[in-house]
Amino acid sequence: MGQTETFAAEMTAALQAAQGPSAAAQAEASARNDVLTKPPGALGRLEDLAIWYASWRGNARPEIKAPQVIIFAGNHGVVAQGISAFPPEVTVQMVANFEGEGAAINQLAKLHGAEMAVVSLELDRPTADFTQGPAMDAADLDTALKAGWDAVNSESDLLVVGEMGIGNTTAAAAIALALFGGEAADWAGRGTGLDDAGVARKSEVIAKALQVNAPQGPMEVLRCVGGREIAAMAGAIARARVEGIPVILDGFICCSAAAVLDRLVEGALDHCVAGHQSAEAAHGRVLAALGKEPLLSLGLRLGEGSGAALAIGVLKGAIACHSGMASFAEAGVSDG
Repeated sequence: MGQTETFAAEMTAALQAAQGPSAAAQAEASARNDVLTKPPGALGRLEDLAIWYASWRGNARPEIKAPQVIIFAGNHGVVAQGISAFPPEVTVQMVANFEGEGAAINQLAKLHGAEMAVVSLELDRPTADFTQGPAMDAADLDTALKAGWDAVNSESDLLVVGEMGIGNTTAAAAIALALFGGEAADWAGRGTGLDDAGVARKSEVIAKALQVNAPQGPMEVLRCVGGREIAAMAGAIARARVEGIPVILDGFICCSAAAVLDRLVEGALDHCVAGHQSAEAAHGRVLAALGKEPLLSLGLRLGEGSGAALAIGVLKGAIACHSGMASFAEAGVSDG
């Protein structure tokens, strides 16, 4: 991409021009599914997942061989408002833990043979406190979006994006409020462990952020009340859409990043499935607004891509059955 306009504008144009799934592969995968050695519909949602994945990979009998997990880390100036149970230093400490392969996401990525990358985004320069004005200027937004875009391996065949950033459930809630409406209290949750008073304070901060900034349009919402790691996730998900790489969405923060794309370009999330529904109360509301039914619901609230990475196993199971099972004719089994 060139330098003649903002990267946000170029990314939007690329999303608008992106090709959809292969209709031929979808039809062929569906026809294959109909003759596999099982009663019709017996594998339930796994059948739909396999056909969906096949259509995006342009292969009626695909395999998942090169999944990628990317963790983006950023710090938030809004933590000065007392909206987190943990200090911002934890972001840096957790990045070191990721790089030392000591976090939950490292174990899940390793389990599924996924390439894992950790991308730190100016941790020594938090975004501005968005109760006082925009979190980022246009250049900061562009830099974060492009960091996400560039982090995607175009040779991967499945993408999971996760995050680390103390204070980022507040940013995600502010994005959700701006995009979907309602009241601040509808979107404010306990995050990393706030008590009732902390959640009430968080609601006040979110409401003030929207009042002060009054952002118009999805990209302005992301710039004014988002964060670098949230913008980077949006950039990575957009790149995957352009490359035809299926994505498993993670929790509330990831889905808030994805929601920006959903409101930006119609069909921008057609290449995505929801890995899980987290214990953060507002996540279910975002999923409903996006029309995404989660694959898992296990009470997870860790972030860092963990729920989506766990769901790689579900998608791998769907593909293994679809691509590996014999047809009735091949197995010499009567189909009735």
